[in-house]
Amino acid sequence: MIINYRGILLFSIFVMFAFQCEKNHNTIAPNGSVSATFETEPVEDSDDTADDPCVWVHPTDPSLSVIIGTDKDRHSPGLRVYDLSGAQIYATSNEKANNVDIRYGMELAGEKSDIVTAGLRVSNTLGIYKIDPDSRSLYSVSARQITLGIEVYGSCMYKESTTNTFYAIVNDKEGNVEQYRLFDNGSGLVDAELVRTLKLPGQLEGCVADDILGHLYIGEEDRGIWKYSAKPGGLDKGVLIDSIGPHLAADVEGLTIYYSGKSTGYLIASSQGDNTYAIYSRGEGNKFIGRIAIVDSENIDGTSETDGIDVCNMHLGEKFSNGIFVVQDDVNDKGKQNFKVVPWENISSSFDPPLTINNVWNLRN
Repeated sequence: MIINYRGILLFSIFVMFAFQCEKNHNTIAPNGSVSATFETEPVEDSDDTADDPCVWVHPTDPSLSVIIGTDKDRHSPGLRVYDLSGAQIYATSNEKANNVDIRYGMELAGEKSDIVTAGLRVSNTLGIYKIDPDSRSLYSVSARQITLGIEVYGSCMYKESTTNTFYAIVNDKEGNVEQYRLFDNGSGLVDAELVRTLKLPGQLEGCVADDILGHLYIGEEDRGIWKYSAKPGGLDKGVLIDSIGPHLAADVEGLTIYYSGKSTGYLIASSQGDNTYAIYSRGEGNKFIGRIAIVDSENIDGTSETDGIDVCNMHLGEKFSNGIFVVQDDVNDKGKQNFKVVPWENISSSFDPPLTINNVWNLRN
């Protein structure tokens, strides 16, 4: 008997390809679609460089709030700061980071400071920055070079609300997670100590912590969304709250939380494989609510293959009185990647009944 190994190989490849296509295209239709109101300036590098955003709310004038985004530019990587018209107003020049996150009110040298962290992938260290509210610039407040024990890929932050303790959480492509407690070293600089490790099955990147409920959500890119205790002394056994399937198309990428109260609001995930965003409740066992897509408007293209996302419920001035949803756009029509911004009320009104709007819940508290 002659065995056609080449035919068997080709058939196997076809079956695997068909299975992957089926896995990524059996998602349910979005509940609705919205368009971006504005977009940031594109990054300078034409490669895959823009990745993850976070929103900083100005302490006295919300219209001066900014979007901080990562830029993995091959020649001058770092963090970029954009105002609420999309103009770049500041840039750090250090090294590439996939993810960026922010928490408010860390006490440094007796003063409250807003802290930004990013996992720096070349030196494999934790970047820690403070925001100057006057200039809206970032400057390093790392006490030393904080070398990580894993090859960092994704990162996020957690502020334990009852103790006002700050943490940075990093992960890698092998499913490893490290959690570091951040603290003032006595000189107004931030040091870090490893307090916890976790092990998940596959490649990770996106993560977000619910500071009030004490949950840590981690995206396993080709499997789904995991939920853990965010507290270092909590259980290290996670729960898979949703898998690749009707609600999510691989890869699971950015994760963010919309706060509307102590236990209400939404967990939002970037479903990269079908250019949508899946929305779940914060409570009620993370009940699936629906999906949204960002499509072309007359002047701004829609989003596709999104990596990082962020959402802010707070009043950000007259133009964005109910907060914003910010997403990375992988295939920008201007040829280079950027971030797109949608007012939260537009997301809300795409659902029936509408999603909650609460612009008075203060993330700074």
